[in-house]
Amino acid sequence: MKIRIKGDSVRIRLSKSEVDFFGKEGYLNDMTRFPKGQFEYGLIVRHDITQMQAEFNPKGIFLLIPQHWADEWVATQRVGFDSRVSLPGGGELYLLIEKDFQCLDNTDEDQSDMYLNPLAEQHP
Repeated sequence: MKIRIKGDSVRIRLSKSEVDFFGKEGYLNDMTRFPKGQFEYGLIVRHDITQMQAEFNPKGIFLLIPQHWADEWVATQRVGFDSRVSLPGGGELYLLIEKDFQCLDNTDEDQSDMYLNPLAEQHP
């Protein structure tokens, strides 16, 4: 699972095996350890919501996904979902979850568990 945080946006990308685990278990989390603590992040399926939400606590960030979104995402070719959450005092937090595609350029990263990039046939 990869997380990217930039300004008021959070994007999480999952590999094939991570999407499978998420579909079966209803959650997926990971962490980054630091010398004086750890930062956790992940996805959690919720039955009582209709839009994606974000939960921030002292341990980290979790995106909450409606059950029907998770079911569709796991069972279809749909790449992802996004939502905008109103922030106190104005502005919005942009949330995005996506299936992680193989890179088209050279990389040392193991990409064997990533989804085939739909642009791969167009790339020389």
